[in-house]
Amino acid sequence: MTPATAAPATTAASLEAGRILFAGESRFTTGAGGPDSIPRPTLPEIAFAGRSNVGKSSLINALVGRKALVRVSRTPGRTQEINFFDLGKRLILVDLPGYGFAKAPREASAAWNALVEAYLRGRTTLARTMLLIDGRHGLKDTDRATMTTFDMAAVPYQLVLTKIDKVSAADLVAVRATVAAEAARHPAAHPDIMAASAWSGDGLPALRAALAAFAHPPSEKRP
Repeated sequence: MTPATAAPATTAASLEAGRILFAGESRFTTGAGGPDSIPRPTLPEIAFAGRSNVGKSSLINALVGRKALVRVSRTPGRTQEINFFDLGKRLILVDLPGYGFAKAPREASAAWNALVEAYLRGRTTLARTMLLIDGRHGLKDTDRATMTTFDMAAVPYQLVLTKIDKVSAADLVAVRATVAAEAARHPAAHPDIMAASAWSGDGLPALRAALAAFAHPPSEKRP
């Protein structure tokens, strides 16, 4: 595996910092259904974006070790709010509405774009957006369109392959390399491609460690 396709290096200290942060308090704070209801920025934020069936809610629940912090909808594309979750007053996880649902009417897609663009615009506390990609299939056209949107908005993002428990080791290496090569052509994309499974837990400790690096230290908790 080449450096461009390898997961970012972690240390025992970073893994422990991630474990402590995500094992602590986590709570839903608010949902924004329109630009006017987006809360004012306070803590550092990590946003999660992805296609409607990429397993975004399941991954966030797995990260915090809870089954229902984020409601998992049985109908892809149903969640059309931006949901905010507070991790011990140190970091905010932001669950963006899923995109790319084929049955979504044009009006719903336009509303999604307006809501997400309103959130991204000038969000000074947004440390990084994790763009989730189905590890079984790699990048889809809707993912590429979202990457372009993030590039144009100068939003730093990192690709995370999901559902890797459903992919053979050899296929995962190939998908990861292909995705990394394409990400290298996008100016706002982080070069390291991460991978995780909400079901098996593979990759979750490294992902927690990467996200914890953006959190306020415990001594700097905000009210």
